[in-house]
Amino acid sequence: MSAPTQQTTVRLPSDELREQLMVQVAKLYYDLEKTQSEIATEVGLTRWQVSRLIREAREIGIVRIEIVPRSQRRPDIEVELQRAFGLREAIVVPTGPSDDEGISLESVAQAAGQYLAGINPKIELIGVSWGRTMAAVARWLPPAWNDGVHVVLINGATNLRSTSQQTNMVAERFAQAGNGRATLLPVPAIVGKRGTREVLEQDPVIADVLALAEAAPTVCFSVGALSNHSVLVESGYLNEAEIAALAARGAIGDILGHFITADGAMADPELDDRTLGLRPEHLPHKERAIAVSAGRSKHPVVLTCLRASYINVLVTDEATALYCLEHGDDR
Repeated sequence: MSAPTQQTTVRLPSDELREQLMVQVAKLYYDLEKTQSEIATEVGLTRWQVSRLIREAREIGIVRIEIVPRSQRRPDIEVELQRAFGLREAIVVPTGPSDDEGISLESVAQAAGQYLAGINPKIELIGVSWGRTMAAVARWLPPAWNDGVHVVLINGATNLRSTSQQTNMVAERFAQAGNGRATLLPVPAIVGKRGTREVLEQDPVIADVLALAEAAPTVCFSVGALSNHSVLVESGYLNEAEIAALAARGAIGDILGHFITADGAMADPELDDRTLGLRPEHLPHKERAIAVSAGRSKHPVVLTCLRASYINVLVTDEATALYCLEHGDDR
């Protein structure tokens, strides 16, 4: 009986001959859809050598892979954002010819709904904030987007006065669209005294909801601009004079109701002590901290939150993404 034959390892050539071999291997792999093992047998190389040639062909530009999403996306800017800020994922929606922030918001909210529905494995527990942006995301969630999902509200949302839009019912809508259930945080976003907040947080019912918010591996939230049109103003928690005072302290916007300055510090510690809900310092430890934001007014606060690592998944418009990339190194 003759001994089994062994494949001889061929020494890879250099320079021009090597490039010709790269082209041959790349055609077999990408155009003719052969496996690396089949290519190795055909050209007399080892599978490791074939893999190396394919990798080198991409690195030196013989093979160029272009990502062309079917939905409207800017993957080139997304990659830049991920590299610049160490993000897990970035979804960037092109900015259209109109400067209407409402149009941008709907496009970004739709992209966020698609992203949430596409997360795999499916989300069992997700924390959400409230407001106009998050209400828009809830509207764009596909039916049965995450069957049986448990949604927990991560900041206080009991309005002090009625508003034209029900921006505080986000958790319920997320749960309804996902055939799941919602756990609410039945407290105001901001109370009158620090002691009131401390007493509420010690109540077993409230404490259990806050513990659930802290345990949620995925949270989805928006950030707010410092504006007299903020939902915190419309809901009765703050007035125009208080917004002006926050601006004088250097506030640029809020995250989960906590107003921050450009360097990420709390703008008003006394107000911060009266704010109920998940605190921003928990966000860097989340598996997914998904921020959804659109519009020029929110550019500074989005950038600051990226720098502070409060965000590891960003869904935004092209103008916001470009602003963050342009000013990412500013201090």
